[in-house]
Amino acid sequence: MSGIVGIYDRSGAPVDAGLLRALARYLTYRGPDGLDTWAEDCVGLGCAMLRTTRESATAHQPANRNGELFIVADARLDARSELLAELQRAGSTVDRQAPDTELILHAYSAWGAECVKHLLGDFAFAIWNPARKTLFCARDHLGVKPFYYAELGDLFVFSNTLDCVRLHPGVSEELNETAIADFLLFGLNCDNAATTFRDVRRLPPAHTMSVTADGIRVRRYWSAPADGRIRYRHGSEYIEHFLTLLRAAITDRMRTEHVGILLSGGLDSASIAALAHEITSQVGDGNGLRAYTIVYESLIPDREGGFARKAADFLGIPIRQLAIDHLRPFERWNNPDTAWPEPVDDPFFAGMFEQFKMIAADSRVVLSGEGSDNLMHFEMWPYTKDLVRQREWRKLIAEVPLYLWVRPSPWPGIRRRVKGVFGLDPTASEFPRWIAPEFARRLGLQERWRRLGEEGVSAGHPVRPGAHAMLGLPQWSNLFEHENAGITRLPVEVRHPFLDMRIVNYLLALPPFPWFYEKMLLREAMAGRLPERVRLRPKTPLAGDPLLQHLQRQGMEWLDGIHWSSQMHRFINRPALTGLTGQKISEQADALVRPVCLNFWLQSPRRVRYNLHAEAGNA
Repeated sequence: MSGIVGIYDRSGAPVDAGLLRALARYLTYRGPDGLDTWAEDCVGLGCAMLRTTRESATAHQPANRNGELFIVADARLDARSELLAELQRAGSTVDRQAPDTELILHAYSAWGAECVKHLLGDFAFAIWNPARKTLFCARDHLGVKPFYYAELGDLFVFSNTLDCVRLHPGVSEELNETAIADFLLFGLNCDNAATTFRDVRRLPPAHTMSVTADGIRVRRYWSAPADGRIRYRHGSEYIEHFLTLLRAAITDRMRTEHVGILLSGGLDSASIAALAHEITSQVGDGNGLRAYTIVYESLIPDREGGFARKAADFLGIPIRQLAIDHLRPFERWNNPDTAWPEPVDDPFFAGMFEQFKMIAADSRVVLSGEGSDNLMHFEMWPYTKDLVRQREWRKLIAEVPLYLWVRPSPWPGIRRRVKGVFGLDPTASEFPRWIAPEFARRLGLQERWRRLGEEGVSAGHPVRPGAHAMLGLPQWSNLFEHENAGITRLPVEVRHPFLDMRIVNYLLALPPFPWFYEKMLLREAMAGRLPERVRLRPKTPLAGDPLLQHLQRQGMEWLDGIHWSSQMHRFINRPALTGLTGQKISEQADALVRPVCLNFWLQSPRRVRYNLHAEAGNA
C-alpha cells in the first residue's frame, strides 16, 4: 500500500527534483515508514513506504538492481515459492526473504515485458530501464491496486494516488464529461481507462504500459480464462482442492502481524475468518486476528451483527462492531479530511472513514470476503447445453432432474419478467428525465444508456458466462479504489483471498451444479469450521434501506435547502428532478439521489489542499 509517484520527461529534459520530492512527500499519509526519491536526467521516482509484509521490513524504495533497473511499486505477490523456482530456472539467484519489489525486478530482468505473466498478486509498479530508455508500468489482473497517469505533452506523470497526479501544476481541473454522465446514469464511471478529470487517466486492470520517447503503448496481458475444465470422479476432491487453494490464498495475504477481517455475518467473510484462524493457530499466533463489523442498531432491522458475533465467538476472534445509525445523508460533505477525489453515489460515505479509522487502530491489513458471490454465480442452462455438446448423457440424465427437484419455484422469476415486458415492474429503469437535454444530445447519452445498461452477458465462457463476464465489470475497480488508502487516507490495505488468481482459474473450470447451487462448495468446505446457523444461512440482503429510512424520518426539507453548484445546469434539468419525496423503491431512490451526490461533490473541497510550491522549494 506504499504511495508511489514518478515523472518522465520524454524530451530528455532533466526532472525537477524538488517537484518530485514534494509529490512524494504528499503521499506520506499512506506511507509513513519511509520517504525517498531518486532522479537521474529525465526520470525521477518517489515512494512513501508502508511495510505490510514480513519481507518488506527492511525494504527501501525506489529500489534498483545493480544500478541497471529502477523500480517503485505498490505490490504484494502471491505464490512466492513458485515464482522463486521459476526465477532460479531462468538463471536468477534470489534470496527467499527478498521483498516483493526485488522479485519483480528479477522477473523483469529475466522476461522483460512478459514478466507480468509470471506474477500473481496485487500490484501497481513502474520500472525504469536506462538501457532502453523505457518506463514499463503494470497493473494487476483485477485492478486491486490503482495506477493513474497524465500525459502532458512530453511529460509523463504517474502515481497510485489520483490526487497526487492532480497536484502536478500541469494537470488541469477540467472535468471528463463522459465520466460525469456515467456517474449520473449508472452510479460510477464505466470506462476503466478514464477518470473524472480530463487530464488524468487510469491504466486498466490486466494491462501494461511502455512509455518511451516515441510514445505510449498500452497492452492487455490477461483475460479471464474460458477454456478450463476440471472434472473429478469423487465430490470430495473438488472440496479438498478448493480448500488447498483458499488456504494458500489466505496464507499469502497474512505475511504480517495483526490481521483484521471484515466480518459481515454472511458465509463468505466467515469462511475467510475460519481458515485464517486455523492458519494462525497452527503457527501459535491465533491472537493476531481481529474482526470488524458495520451494524445498524435501530435505523433498520439488521441481524448481521448477531451472526458476525456468533461466528467470531465460535472461532475465538475478538470483534469490534461499529454502529452507523447516527450518520445522516451527506454528513461531512464539506470536510477536507473526508473529501472524495471523484464523485461517489453513497450518501453515507462518511461511514467508510469511521470504519477504516477503527481498523487502523489495530491493523494495517484487513481481509475481505468479496468475490465469492460473483465467482460462484450459479447458471444451469449454459451447463445443460454444454453437457449436450460434450455428449455427457449420464450426467445430463442424473443432474438436470435433480436440479429441477431441488430448485425453488420458477414462478416468481417468470412473473417479474412478464411485468417487465409490459412495463409493470416498479424497479425497471428508464432514461432519467432530469438529464439536461443538450448534455444528453451532445454526448449521445440515450444510446450510451441503452448500450451499457442493457448489454447482455456475452458468451465468453461456454459454461460460466455470467461469472466470467462479472470479472470484467468496472464495479471492481470502483470498489478497490474506494477502499484504497489514496481515498481513506489511512494506512490500511484490504486483501481479497477469493480473488486470488489460482482460485479464479479453479472456480471458472468447475461444473456449476451442484457446486455453485446455493454455494454448496463453500458450505461443504466449512462443515465443522463454522456454527451451523452461519454455515447454512441463506444469502440475505439488508431488511431495509438506510437512505429510504432517513428520507422518511427527516422529510425533504433538507433537500429544498441545498445550494446547487453553478456547474450542475450543464448536466441536469433541476425542475425535472422530482420523486424523492415519499419514495419507497430503493433502486429509484438511488438513481434520484445521484444528482445530489454530484452537486455536493462539485462544491466539496476537491482541489488538492497542499502547498506544493513551498514543499518543492524546501526539498
